[in-house]
Amino acid sequence: MKKFGFATIAASALTAGFLGLAAPALAAPTGAGNAQDTIASLQDQGYKVIVNRLSQTPLADASVVSVGQGPTFSTTNTNAGNEGGYGAQADRAFAPQNTKTVYVNVR
Repeated sequence: MKKFGFATIAASALTAGFLGLAAPALAAPTGAGNAQDTIASLQDQGYKVIVNRLSQTPLADASVVSVGQGPTFSTTNTNAGNEGGYGAQADRAFAPQNTKTVYVNVR
C-alpha cells in the first residue's frame, strides 16, 4: 500500500513539473498592424525583443511571420543600495530582476 501511495505522489509530481515547464503562449498582437506595432506591444509588456529580419522591408511595412519564446535572464543590480537608499524598497534592493526574451521573425 505504501508503494502505491509513493508511486501516485511521484507520478503527480512529475506531471505537475512537466506541465509547469510547458511554455505559455505569448501575447503577440494579431490582426491588422505591422511588425513595428507588434514589437512595441511586446516591449510594453516587458519583453526583451530580438528581431530576425527575413527581408529588407522597413518594419513599418513588414509583417510578423512568427513569435517565439526565448530564455529568461535573471540579474541583480549591485548598485541598488546606492540608488534606493533606506526607503520602502530598501529591503528588496538586491532582489533579482527577470528579463524575458522573445524572438520576432518579420518579412
